[in-house]
This record gives sequence, structure tokens and C-alpha cells, in this order.
Amino acid sequence: MLSWDVIVLNGYLALNIYICGYLLYCRYRNMKPAKWFYIPFVFVGIGWAISIHTVTAFLYVGLGGRPFWNSAIVGPRFIASAFTAGPAIIILALQIIRRVTIYAVSDKALLTLRSIVQVSMLINLFLLANEVFKEFYTDNLHVASAKYLFFGLHGHHALVPWIWTAISLNCIAITLLAMPLTRRSILWLDVACVLAIVGIWIEKGMGLVVPGFVPSPLGEVVEYLRTWNETLVCLGIWAFGLLVYTCFLRMSVAILNGSLNRENE
Repeated sequence: MLSWDVIVLNGYLALNIYICGYLLYCRYRNMKPAKWFYIPFVFVGIGWAISIHTVTAFLYVGLGGRPFWNSAIVGPRFIASAFTAGPAIIILALQIIRRVTIYAVSDKALLTLRSIVQVSMLINLFLLANEVFKEFYTDNLHVASAKYLFFGLHGHHALVPWIWTAISLNCIAITLLAMPLTRRSILWLDVACVLAIVGIWIEKGMGLVVPGFVPSPLGEVVEYLRTWNETLVCLGIWAFGLLVYTCFLRMSVAILNGSLNRENE
């Protein structure tokens, strides 16, 4: 399963490099892109994007010794959260681009992405509610991990503030997105996107991965505490990703603006 995860991640990277690279190359050469040369790969990429999160979810669901992850909706939850946080990050990035460059990004494009964030966030919260109902309504022997996450277990409650913070941020974000008075406001859209990104980041980390290991197969409750090294590794990954993204943007924006093309060389 881990091998499949490596394949889908690198395959999706290759698809995006090809599609974006071909379109930028055509713009650089002032050529009209041939639809048959990239449109089929766009549709393949759509299905491939769903497979990424599905296979990643299967890595957790397939571990029979961790009942907290043995749920059929873990995959849909991964997809819903990805379609929430991903477009939210794109919305914030596009606004930075249009403020620091001369590339024009219309409000209509941002509001279209906003609709995707809103629908995906609703689905994500609905699936979370289903997961909570499944865990607590039956009150079986495997509910210990969920109890530890949401309410604490045997005096251990390190994750309780994290999960309720995540739920609160997600609820506030969907409220801002759904309110009629804020639907056309870019400022409130920015606030909702930041809240959604942070909320989902906490939910998928401290709210999904960590409680799956508590309690241990021997019934021990060992609380997880973040270390400085882990924090630095996380910040380093984000910093490297932003560096690569910035380098590609400097080239892409220049090509899209027309300031960098074959005729101007």
C-alpha cells in the first residue's frame, strides 16, 4: 500500500508538471495549445487527485490493530478536507500574487474557489459528525481512542484542546462562508480560509493520526508532546515548498504577463 502511495504522489506530480509546463511553453512561444495534447491528461489528473487521498487513507484504514482508523469514511474525509484546504491556500496565494505582481486575478475567480471551499467544508463537517456518532452511540470496546481525543481518558487529556479548537475553527469558517452578508466580501473570505486551513491541519494531525496510537495494544495511555525537532522539520518542509512555489511563480507570472516570451529575448 505504501508503494502505491509513492506511485500516485509522484504520478500526480508528473501530470501537473507536464500540463502546466506545456501550457506555459505554448504561452512563451505564442502558440495556441493543442487540446488533444493536454485535455486528456487534465481528466486523468482529476481522477488521480482523488486517488492520492484515497490511497493515503487506505494506509490508515488497513491497519487492523488500530480500530480508531478502521472506518470506511476515512477516505472521503481525506478528500473533503483536501478540497477545502487546497482551494483555501490557492485563494490566499492568488491574492498575494495580484498584490505583489501586475498579473490580474479577478474576484470572480476567487469567489468560484470560495464555492468549492464552502461545499467541501460542509461535507467534511458532516463526515466528522458521522464519525463521532459511530464512535459514541454504540459505546463499544474500541471507543477508547475517541474518548481520549474528545473528552480525555483516565486523567489524560492532552489532545482535547486541540480537537475542540479545530472543530471551533471549522465551524466559524463555514459560518463565515455561508452567511449572506459575507458572501461577496474578500476580507471575510480570507479570514474563513485561514481558519479552515488551521482547523483542518489540526484535525488531520492531532485529531486523526495521534489518537490512533492511544491507547497502546497493551492498554497504556502515553500522551504525545511535540518536540522542537519535529516543529523545525515541519517548518522546514513548509519553507521548502514555499521556496519552490515562489521560484516557479516568478517564471510563470512573467510568461503569463507577456513580459517573458520568445519574441522579447
